[in-house]
Amino acid sequence: MLPLTDRPGWQAAGEVSLITRSAWEQALCRLARSDEETCHLELSAVTFVDVAGVSALAMTAQGLPQGRRIVIEEPPATLRRVLDLFWPDLLTVEVIGR
Repeated sequence: MLPLTDRPGWQAAGEVSLITRSAWEQALCRLARSDEETCHLELSAVTFVDVAGVSALAMTAQGLPQGRRIVIEEPPATLRRVLDLFWPDLLTVEVIGR
């Protein structure tokens, strides 16, 4: 994960799976500790996110203080489908693109 230079948040590449889950969860923790009202996760270079990775994202978003949100940019289609299926009313996450 690399910090974004033009807005608060992170850019990820590759896969989010058992092998990379620790790094993913660490990045989500950093994002949750941020004081920014809106944090971005740019995922255009991510090819796959497993269900546990989406779950970690949803749990992080659910734990955000009121008024904060995560904007997911260009995620793999499966991430959006899993969020829509298991967390359809998760208002702290906005998915844009793909």
